[in-house]
Amino acid sequence: MAAALALARRGHEVTLLEAFAQPRPLGSGLLLQPTGLAALKALGLDDAIRAAGARVDRLQGRDTRGRTVMNLDYADWRPGAHGVGIHRAVLFDALHGRLAGAGVTVVTSARVIRVEDPARPVLQDEDGRAFGPFDLAIIGDGSASTLRRAIRPGARAPLYPWGALWVNAPDPHGQFSGALRQVYHRAEMMAGVLPVGHGPDGGQGQVSIFWSLPTADFDRALAIDFNDWCASRLGAIWPEAAALLAGQADWSGFSRATYRDVSVGRWNRGACTLIGDAAHGTSPQLGQGANLALVDAVELAARLDRDTRTVAVAVSGWQASRRRHTGLYQIVSKALTPLFQAHGGFWPAMRDIFFTPMSRWPGLKQLGVLLLTGTLRLGRFPPETRP
Repeated sequence: MAAALALARRGHEVTLLEAFAQPRPLGSGLLLQPTGLAALKALGLDDAIRAAGARVDRLQGRDTRGRTVMNLDYADWRPGAHGVGIHRAVLFDALHGRLAGAGVTVVTSARVIRVEDPARPVLQDEDGRAFGPFDLAIIGDGSASTLRRAIRPGARAPLYPWGALWVNAPDPHGQFSGALRQVYHRAEMMAGVLPVGHGPDGGQGQVSIFWSLPTADFDRALAIDFNDWCASRLGAIWPEAAALLAGQADWSGFSRATYRDVSVGRWNRGACTLIGDAAHGTSPQLGQGANLALVDAVELAARLDRDTRTVAVAVSGWQASRRRHTGLYQIVSKALTPLFQAHGGFWPAMRDIFFTPMSRWPGLKQLGVLLLTGTLRLGRFPPETRP
């Protein structure tokens, strides 16, 4: 949707093919970084998103023995800087609500299964309907993309062995405001609480709670009595987080999140391109997925306006520039993930011996802040997305 809106705002004729009969968001909370907020400003949405979300000034992580593992403050990057925690449905509604006014044609129940002629793309859906030809086809169907190999046949996207269960809860006293907080037990248990402001039903003072676990254990975990899990698992490592779920009777409202390590090389083939998680999905350890996708969208629209060459050549230049940003986060995320999501004692020991002490060193702490804010990039940000 962000790419559709960005292009339409620049005068392009845009058709958005939506797989579902009723467009709907998936997932729970996410953390918008300064980069994502800059992209939303270019879309005219930053004020609305800031008003609907919750300000986040720092990231704090500790283990179950009370030792600080991570403590990053946005102000160490730039005074007054912050992120915004927001529910995915609220961000979805903000983007979707602007499509009609921008002139985007939305076609629902159009699950695309085939791409023909990448130089002048025609898209076919599962009902046999053909759409196009288009000057440019943008494939943004997520990390589990069914169309990725039509664009890049050698692409790989193995499922990460670890995922998470997410749920929203009220935080009426603002106990968890101002920070994304995480608690770790070795690397086998991780829980987090992110303030998100307004919930999808309009309720205020909401937080998103997540519990990390292997994807193979999803069904087994959800078969446990909820109150027993809340008391003996979450409550055992973080009683204050468990207390947020005091009004929750069962597992209703929880959503499953899975992640993929996406590797495609070049994102485009002719006038067809992948975007967002379909192009560069990774683990959520750095919390950058939505931000990188928003920046993708805004920079693509700007590039097409500035570049007078053919669409295919302009898109090739755009993806090369974006990969100097997204590639860094894919590499670092893959390296850091085992420190927080793994079985056994080796990886948490490496975290405690090396990562935690080194993260406090002045130069490396600044590098951590750059990673947090989404601003680590080879080359400069263009004006449209410069935080």
